[in-house]
Amino acid sequence: MHLEETLSEPESKESTPARKPAQPCVLVIFGIAGDLTKRLLYPALCNLGSKGLLDENFCIVGVAMEKFTTKSFQAQLTKDVKQFITDPAAKKFGLSLVRQVQYISGSFSDHAVYVELKNTLEKLTTKKASKNYLFYFASPPQFIGVIASQLNRVKLLTEENGQYFRRIVVEKPFGHDLASAKALNQELLTLVDEQQIFRIDHFLGKETVQNLLAFRFSNGIFEPIWNRRYIDHVQITVAETLGVELRGAYYEQAGALRDMVPNHLLQMLSLIAMEPPISFSSDYIRDEKAKVLHGIPILTPEQVLQQAVRGQYGPGKIDGVAVPGYRSEKNVAPQSSTETFIALKLFIDNWRWLHVPFYLRTGKRMKKRTSEIIIQFKSGPSSLFGGSELKEIPNILRIYIQPEEGISLYFNAKIPGPTMQLGPVIMKFRYKDYFGITPQTGYETILYDCMNGDHLLFNRAEMVETGWALVQPILDVWGALTPRDFPNYVAGSTGPKEADDLIQQDGRKWLL
Repeated sequence: MHLEETLSEPESKESTPARKPAQPCVLVIFGIAGDLTKRLLYPALCNLGSKGLLDENFCIVGVAMEKFTTKSFQAQLTKDVKQFITDPAAKKFGLSLVRQVQYISGSFSDHAVYVELKNTLEKLTTKKASKNYLFYFASPPQFIGVIASQLNRVKLLTEENGQYFRRIVVEKPFGHDLASAKALNQELLTLVDEQQIFRIDHFLGKETVQNLLAFRFSNGIFEPIWNRRYIDHVQITVAETLGVELRGAYYEQAGALRDMVPNHLLQMLSLIAMEPPISFSSDYIRDEKAKVLHGIPILTPEQVLQQAVRGQYGPGKIDGVAVPGYRSEKNVAPQSSTETFIALKLFIDNWRWLHVPFYLRTGKRMKKRTSEIIIQFKSGPSSLFGGSELKEIPNILRIYIQPEEGISLYFNAKIPGPTMQLGPVIMKFRYKDYFGITPQTGYETILYDCMNGDHLLFNRAEMVETGWALVQPILDVWGALTPRDFPNYVAGSTGPKEADDLIQQDGRKWLL
């Protein structure tokens, strides 16, 4: 068989190796009545179940403050399935799974709730449910320690001689600053072992983010040039067209820096910049990611002023529709100084990346919704194509995270004709075209890995604290200096002028 014949078509879905169902467990969701469950967690579980990736006796117990009974919550969940799940197979599975959901109403600080929870779990065991428990904290961050302590009081966190697992899954934000992150880690680690904790960053469940590892380390054409000799700079952008919606109260306490940088952006940076691990076990990969973050110099106050930009959106238009400014959003102070946009320039002091700038940017009410990683390569040393008619574009590798998942490569080619003229060419790969799949929530892989005890996509305590250590000097400077120009970008734009200046002063520009 010729090589081109073997590469001409992708393997069919039927020929790809089938994954086994996740380990049996009961999933306990604290905060099950919130948006996270109906929009992301439950649809993800339905996607897993429709593909045979959940144990046949899988069931859910929900705990929340809303005044539902099990029957009334099942009715509400049925409505949510019909509204938020479009795939027919997932919807069918979701409607059947509803019958396996139990609901407990009460305060997260009420000890009686946890006694009832323990009794409910024991009753489920008599109906063939697993004794493995996965506790998912889809609750406000101030309740993380409270819930863990109460679970410990009723001995629901104790693993019995390795026969059954007890795992906790914590959503971001993990702490509010470096001190609170350290305190929360210490509190949890007095109750459970590190191996029992899964600190979630749902961005890492995105197929393309995971594919960074495969892309880098399974393709011999890219890894040899993945360094300072060939790469000019890296851009990471997470842009949203949405505002804060109904999260004004949370966002006033968090802001774009806390909400996005210690987790999403630094996680993507570490995957791009990490050294090859000696194996693909979770510990080795997390070791290499941690080394990257340790290699980023902590900014001095002077460097914060030079390398960090903040912004806040004012009124404007998104897709032709007028939208309010941040200060007019619900639960936002009229003179709020909370940032809804940040841009950073960071460096990594190691052999591979010395002097290569990493530009990070995220914002709300931006011109378009996109999450992308851009690697711009250095131009060749030759001035062969220096003339105005022979203008060449830089070689650019573009990795699309959402809403479209894929990879593209930009390079130069001669335009057909009698004269030598260059034109840009784009080679583009999209997951949905090649593999015949549609983008999912990003939580499918995360939940599947939690059930199986695979820590690859999850942060250790050390990495959480290192991320906050990098952000803390910026928090300190911005906390001491109130911005005088907020709002400083129009909703529907690409952000404040200062963000353009940050990269343009280096002779570069944002590429989206």
